[in-house]
Amino acid sequence: MKRKIIFGLLAVIIFVIAFVAMKFYGSAVSTPSGEFFYIKTGASYADVQQELVDKKYIGSKTWFNYASSILRYKTVKPGRYKLKKGMSLFDLVRMLRAGNQTPVNLVITKIRTKEVLASKVGKLFECDSAAMISFLNNPDSLKPFDLDTNTAMVVALPLTYSINWNTTAGKVFRQLYTAYEVFWNKERKQKADSLHLSPVEVITLASIIEEETNKKSDKPNIASTYLNRIKKGMPLQADPTVKFAMKDFGLRRILNAHLQTTSPYNTYINKGLPPGPICTPSEETIDAVLDAPKTDYIYFVANSTFDGTHIFTTNYNDHLKYARLYQKELTILLKKKDSVNKASSTN
Repeated sequence: MKRKIIFGLLAVIIFVIAFVAMKFYGSAVSTPSGEFFYIKTGASYADVQQELVDKKYIGSKTWFNYASSILRYKTVKPGRYKLKKGMSLFDLVRMLRAGNQTPVNLVITKIRTKEVLASKVGKLFECDSAAMISFLNNPDSLKPFDLDTNTAMVVALPLTYSINWNTTAGKVFRQLYTAYEVFWNKERKQKADSLHLSPVEVITLASIIEEETNKKSDKPNIASTYLNRIKKGMPLQADPTVKFAMKDFGLRRILNAHLQTTSPYNTYINKGLPPGPICTPSEETIDAVLDAPKTDYIYFVANSTFDGTHIFTTNYNDHLKYARLYQKELTILLKKKDSVNKASSTN
């Protein structure tokens, strides 16, 4: 009889141990693989457990509380945490306790304005776009970086940045600036010095070239042309700066009226470089400026074949000849496109 009681008690104990082990170490998290759980800055432990239940990541608070008590999870760390389907309570609590969040990849390609960058940051991080644009438009925030509201975008190099979700706007900018400092190594700085340009000025010039062409082969010669103009004290007369000044990036043709736009970015009425970049240029374009060949080119115009290449000249008469040819072919092309658009809209 005693033996039966002992065996019965052992069976109960084993069952309880197995049950508890299953609760702590067994599959407890219910979520599609790869879903993220976000803990906002200032959230309490109660907020965390309630949201886990409300979003049905876990069945109840009870066993989560037991696991938290055993593992001494009290201090909540905000962040973006990747939940795995079938994750155990112990694994979940350990991850939250350690703050092992999964960073966000901020991918920067070509961006033209601070507002676009702020919007991208606001969509990806806990800080909203208002906080980011406020930082970018605040001279006091930018002063420690030796930048201003016109030059702030030079740090937004087209790279992929791995940044924690709960990072503040200021710290996001700091990480961009850190990558910017790494990019401007000793060799690049020496090349910039030889051109009598600062890194900010090199990126500003590269941003214009980035908007001028996608042709890798033409970028060095365009850079050389603009550098020659700067040396001669001539205005750059770069059409992309007019578009930027007008904030009209869809302009298909720059007219004389557009050239009168009052703005420090209009390089038709202001000599030298604009006060800051007009987009985020690629590494390839920046290096095209730094490695620009020595030429006598003063002018260039898009090829009338519309193959993306340009014709470079050393005198105005030749330039005018090719410019007129390009304008003639452009007029024909635009008329054809308008005709096709009208025809398709009536069908």
